[in-house]
Amino acid sequence: MAKRIYVGNLPYSTNEAELKDMFSEFGEVASTKVITDRDSGRSRGFGFVEMASDSEADRAIQELNGKDMQGRPLVVNEARPMAERN
Repeated sequence: MAKRIYVGNLPYSTNEAELKDMFSEFGEVASTKVITDRDSGRSRGFGFVEMASDSEADRAIQELNGKDMQGRPLVVNEARPMAERN
């Protein structure tokens, strides 16, 4: 089963290919998504990665949380379900 990972404090220049390259070092990446502003199209500084294996995802979280990326310490943890909106 795939595990979804939250990646925060990304440099605004980060794209999905860079995110995939970073996480593929730890295993098979099923998907990546950098969240962008609806109006400007600019990155909002966070994204999500889905990894095929839970153990590979756990290792990626452990290794990448706090790692420096272009002067910014990454925040990497298991994604929580999205809260309902009214």
